[in-house]
Amino acid sequence: MELDWIWGLVGGLLIGTGGAVYLLANGRIMGASGIVGGLVDGTARGAAAYERLAFLAGVFLLPIVLKPIYRPFETHASTNIAVLVAAGLLVGIGTRIANGCTSGHGVCGMSRLSLRGIVATVFYILAGGLTVVLFRHMLGVI
Repeated sequence: MELDWIWGLVGGLLIGTGGAVYLLANGRIMGASGIVGGLVDGTARGAAAYERLAFLAGVFLLPIVLKPIYRPFETHASTNIAVLVAAGLLVGIGTRIANGCTSGHGVCGMSRLSLRGIVATVFYILAGGLTVVLFRHMLGVI
């Protein structure tokens, strides 16, 4: 098995374990957009805000801690800053429209056999595939 597949498997196991621990410890779904959204709109106050900040700190700091064991890799992301900014904004808008993101619907929702999570996941996977076909293969933008 190629090393990239093994790293993907390890990453998936870590995300799944993190989602399970978050649900079991807090009784809430580990949805990144909901965690960030609660901080941005001010609905997370007191202990909930600290919990969300600790989660986000872990999301940002763990890759830095693990960097020494990884080899350099290419992301094949666009070098066009406008495309990257537009992509980030569209993802943010999409998570608000779908009332969740890939971690909330895809990882946590599907693992709980949530119909809403399954439907949302099917639609964002289809939308992502159509976006790649349109912008990469038809328009040549990315």
